[in-house]
Amino acid sequence: MKITGRSSSITNAFINSIIPVIYPTAHEVQNALEILGMTPQTYQCAYCGGIASEWDHLRPLIKDKKPTGYISEIHNLVPSCGKCNQSKGNKNWKAWMLSSAQLSPTARGVSDIDERIKRLEIYETSKAPTKMDFEAIVGSEIWALHQNNLERAQALMRESQALATKINFEVAIAYKAL
Repeated sequence: MKITGRSSSITNAFINSIIPVIYPTAHEVQNALEILGMTPQTYQCAYCGGIASEWDHLRPLIKDKKPTGYISEIHNLVPSCGKCNQSKGNKNWKAWMLSSAQLSPTARGVSDIDERIKRLEIYETSKAPTKMDFEAIVGSEIWALHQNNLERAQALMRESQALATKINFEVAIAYKAL
């Protein structure tokens, strides 16, 4: 295991920590499900129809290690199964659904994919999600400090990995000498 293997987790934590989470009302959830052609009794993954275990951000919150400006709110969330959510990642939902990416609906042979895409397109246009310019809101100076903290954390991870590699080497030599 490498310390630097968690670099994307650290980046995601730095970005997700600044993104507002707006919890939906029961009415908003019901409305979202209706637009997606579901009820609480027929709740399922919007992408593949499997058992929904979570809500996925239809439009990614993070792209190229930077916030996209979208926030976590019902207008940007759809029911999802874990397989779809993990496979989709920060990709465009429609391109991913039609791709041969591992675990995408197309790759898994979902039979009603065209209908699912139509419902998601209707949902996507039903109410635009909030998109914000975080840097403009807090100012470039504060934004730069936050970005600098991220870089410092990643630099410390790289430094720690170099030291861990040296320690691992020495411990391995000591083990061989036993």
